[in-house]
Amino acid sequence: MRTVFFDIDTQIDFLFPTGALYVPGAETIVANIARLNRHASASGIPLVSTMDAHSENDPEFVWYRPHCVVGTVGQKKPESTLVPNQIILPKQHFDCFTAPELPGILERLQADRYVVYGVVTEICVRYAALGLLKTGKPVALVEDAVRHLFPDRRDQFLAEFTAAGGTFTRMELETR
Repeated sequence: MRTVFFDIDTQIDFLFPTGALYVPGAETIVANIARLNRHASASGIPLVSTMDAHSENDPEFVWYRPHCVVGTVGQKKPESTLVPNQIILPKQHFDCFTAPELPGILERLQADRYVVYGVVTEICVRYAALGLLKTGKPVALVEDAVRHLFPDRRDQFLAEFTAAGGTFTRMELETR
């Protein structure tokens, strides 16, 4: 079975208290994200890492303060999460499926299963996980490698995710 890991928007602006759109507690999952990414690289598991890539006047900034502006420190991924052969997928919208490169990447990788983690659970992780479920392949969300902003919206997404056939896993189960 060919598994593909999806690391969603694990960028400095989201993960650390000094970030422009810090997700409270996100720094606590960085070690798990780094371990998942290193495991993928060492085991030959394809790793797709999405990255918010906004312009200075991005329309999204009507809803959220400016973050992950292309070329800024905040747009970068923490060094510990970067690994060889990582596929970096820049995106300008919440939904990674709006990135024109993604269909070709999915076709090339021919996954039988997807493992998803990152931030923000009820926003960008939601779009990725539900979009991947629409491929008809199993999708597992790594519950100790995601972080949310709004508990009620997170809970709503998790119910939607499981109703659509998604499952949960933990970092240690995916890095054996």
